[in-house]
Amino acid sequence: MSGETSTKPAVPHYIELHESGDLEKRVAEALASLEQCRTCPWCCEIDRLQDQTKVCRTGRYARVSSYFAHFGEEDCLRGWRGSGTVFFAWCNLRCVFCQNYDISQAQAGSEARPEELAAMMLQLQKQGCHNINWVTPEHVVPQILEALPIAIRDGLRLPIVYNTSGFDSLESLHLMDGIVDIYMPDFKYWSEDKSKLYLKSPEYPEATRKALLEMHRQVGELEFDDNGLARRGLLVRHLVMPGGLDETREIMSFLANKVSPHTFVNIMAQYHPDGKVNPARYSELNRRITSQEFREAYKLAREAGLHRFDERWLS
Repeated sequence: MSGETSTKPAVPHYIELHESGDLEKRVAEALASLEQCRTCPWCCEIDRLQDQTKVCRTGRYARVSSYFAHFGEEDCLRGWRGSGTVFFAWCNLRCVFCQNYDISQAQAGSEARPEELAAMMLQLQKQGCHNINWVTPEHVVPQILEALPIAIRDGLRLPIVYNTSGFDSLESLHLMDGIVDIYMPDFKYWSEDKSKLYLKSPEYPEATRKALLEMHRQVGELEFDDNGLARRGLLVRHLVMPGGLDETREIMSFLANKVSPHTFVNIMAQYHPDGKVNPARYSELNRRITSQEFREAYKLAREAGLHRFDERWLS
């Protein structure tokens, strides 16, 4: 792992927002937006305050499938005590290959009121986790913000990781400005046709490009503390897909030339057929990637000008 380090104490920016009263204003704005919901790029404009649901199938309150100290995340997040993951149920995408299909596209977990969500974050902090890691938060930004002041008043002080598919609205990301310490978006597909086929949203690439630029504007390049833990910045994940190197090439070029050549990237090799992928459906995805495909993905990233990687998959 390479990158910039800092000896400055990691004081989450959301503490200052809370103390100034700005966080409460964000909460009010976010909750009011649920009346004509535009929380994610689908812009369904339904009244989620009245428990109406549409694409994300989530009404007034978020559903949480699980929360625990996760040791499977990047080294700079999991450290030696784990990343405090809160897995939100449902999703605003329909990825046919989703490896968390039972969580993202089937009813899982239970509804969590703001007090309960705050208690989960505090319990993870008490367990010693290095950060709070919101997984699939795109469709529940208002609900997360509603819980945050409660958690802060009861002592929450950990950095916040926003762990997303990348299909985020700029409205939601603006609400998170100064709250999120580490943005960790996926960038799955570059082209509209493959995004429509495999993610069920042709708007995904353009929305994700805009989201990554905004995330980088807010937090900049990924920085580490003296222990090698991420303290602030952007970390982009890209899952290499079977036959998907043309997509990889475009994504790496965008990251290097439009975001920053210093963007920290995790190029991942663990794809396996899952979800709706089988020999009869999406047969072109019904295999693992080859070692040659994976190494070519790294070559494309370096040729684009990127140089900061999580290289555990190369070993």
